[in-house]
Amino acid sequence: MRLPRHHGAATKRRAAIRALTGSSTARFRAADTVAVVSVLAMAAALTGCGSGATKTTGSGEISGTITVFAAASLTETFTTLGHDFEAAHPGTKVIYSFGASSALAQQIRQGAPADVFASAAPANMQQVVDSGDVTANPATFASNRLEIAVPRGNPGKITGLADFGRPEPRIALCAVQVPCGAAADKVFQLAGITPQPDTREQDVKAAVTKVTLDEVDAALVYRTDVRSAGGKLEGIDFPESSKVINTYPIAPLAKAPNAAAATVFVDFVRSDRAKRVFAEAGFDTP
Repeated sequence: MRLPRHHGAATKRRAAIRALTGSSTARFRAADTVAVVSVLAMAAALTGCGSGATKTTGSGEISGTITVFAAASLTETFTTLGHDFEAAHPGTKVIYSFGASSALAQQIRQGAPADVFASAAPANMQQVVDSGDVTANPATFASNRLEIAVPRGNPGKITGLADFGRPEPRIALCAVQVPCGAAADKVFQLAGITPQPDTREQDVKAAVTKVTLDEVDAALVYRTDVRSAGGKLEGIDFPESSKVINTYPIAPLAKAPNAAAATVFVDFVRSDRAKRVFAEAGFDTP
């Protein structure tokens, strides 16, 4: 029996509808898959953005700001090393606070936020160790000695340490509580000289400035400060200087905001590259 012609047409229409329905379902499933993948990709991207604000990356690289409290006599060398450190560790920024080691130690004990402390004397470092602000073992990275600084041409005709005991020359010394002042007092005791300073400055750079501006005839400062003056000053050595050596310790602080970077910076200051920078400036290194 032959089916009516319209029955065959209906069958074809039903087949076409099934094909279209299946195709649409496949497209919807594919679209759903793409949407899920997109959401996961966005989540991964957001997670990556969040991790970029941390101090270290997945590969162990450091980042962020490193705040370093350092003795005034380290101004030139640490500035150079800071640039080198930033170049070696992209994404880091070294910020310094230079000053008298005694004042910096006091600021740290009072809660000033910092990552690293570099002192011009072990006594000031010991203060922050005793207060619990340093828990790692401080490491000595350099040493320095005193030298007489006079203006270029030596207008005061200073010849040696004995001139610091005469009333005529205008003399600048560091305050007794800062490392350069404490070292100066030891030198004068060894030489049997009672100094007659016209001014006591709060850090060695202030004493250097007095000489540079020709406000005094001489100052007892570090030999590295005379060298860093770039020809504006002349240095006069004396025998007692070799008997009073200031050693410089450095350590990461216990409450360092960027502890990972602090440790890396301390290691960098003790590196061979840093030793060359210190030697060029007139420091001795261990």
